[in-house]
Amino acid sequence: MITNIEITDKIYPIAIIGAGGIVKDAHLPAYKKAHFNVKAIYDLDVTKARKLANDFEIPFVCSDLNDLIYVAQKNHCVYDMALPASAILSVLPGIPDGSGVLIQKPMGEDLEQAQAILALCRRKNLTAGINFQLRHAPYITMAESIINQGLIGKLHDIDIRLNVDTPWHLWDFMFDLPRMEILYHSIHYIDLIRYFLGNPKRVFAKTTKHPNMPELASTRSSIIMDYGDMVRANINTNHGHNFGLKNMESYIKFEGTSGAIKIRMGVYLNYPKGLPDEFEFITLNDNQGWQKRAINGSWFPDAFMGPMAGLMNKMNNPGSLYVNSVEDAIHTMEIVEQCYQCSEGENSENTR
Repeated sequence: MITNIEITDKIYPIAIIGAGGIVKDAHLPAYKKAHFNVKAIYDLDVTKARKLANDFEIPFVCSDLNDLIYVAQKNHCVYDMALPASAILSVLPGIPDGSGVLIQKPMGEDLEQAQAILALCRRKNLTAGINFQLRHAPYITMAESIINQGLIGKLHDIDIRLNVDTPWHLWDFMFDLPRMEILYHSIHYIDLIRYFLGNPKRVFAKTTKHPNMPELASTRSSIIMDYGDMVRANINTNHGHNFGLKNMESYIKFEGTSGAIKIRMGVYLNYPKGLPDEFEFITLNDNQGWQKRAINGSWFPDAFMGPMAGLMNKMNNPGSLYVNSVEDAIHTMEIVEQCYQCSEGENSENTR
């Protein structure tokens, strides 16, 4: 497991395709914090693109995709494709062969699209990644360091739970999707568990609607990732707990043979205002009990530095490991597909 946002060689300018909320709230603040140079931006809604260009001092607002590609090639940019999953396969063919490109998750709307994206990246010789950024969240890198030092012993249990009230009306496009909660939310946790434990033998999953949100495809999921008899990995999400903050839950818990880590993800509590994140751990190797650690940054926007920095490192050093590569991300999409198959009563065996 490697999470490293330090770039030891060339820092590439960035050309952004898309000017939606995730770009405004996460991509651009993260790039500004990392001192990345965003050279150009394009969106079908030029007004939104101009607004972000003004707010973040982006020199070129492009009138169409070809205009953006011209600016990007002239300035040797990497591409940040912050598009809906359904649009990836219509835009990606236009990216010049041999380019570096970071694609917003998910990697297509289903496994078939993900496989087509992977094949296209290979055919065009793209250095390509998928923006599964939770791996790079400050509290995850802190947990990773503690685990790698052996302070909690051998990792054998990952438990992720959300019992929150998510205002889905903030994302209108989700109301038309045939797949929603796992593909757009729990996918982060599937990817995170894979990052620490590798690919599971199989999955068991059920994703369901909520009576108060029947127009959404699903807002609650229960997922078991099977790693055999000694390792447990569970994800439970309920986005319809509209009974006040008191009993809301939003946490990631790691347990080892001699200690544990518990992380409160504050962003989902009282969303969108949120609460502070919290990080605490315990190790049986001392007598200090549960200890809290200060966290420098949060998932949004800090984690968004990592996938882009990793892309630049991969461009500079083709033989280096890029944890966000499309070659790795395809396995997350395979597991998402297995979750939906299981939920619909089909075989969930891992057939890779």
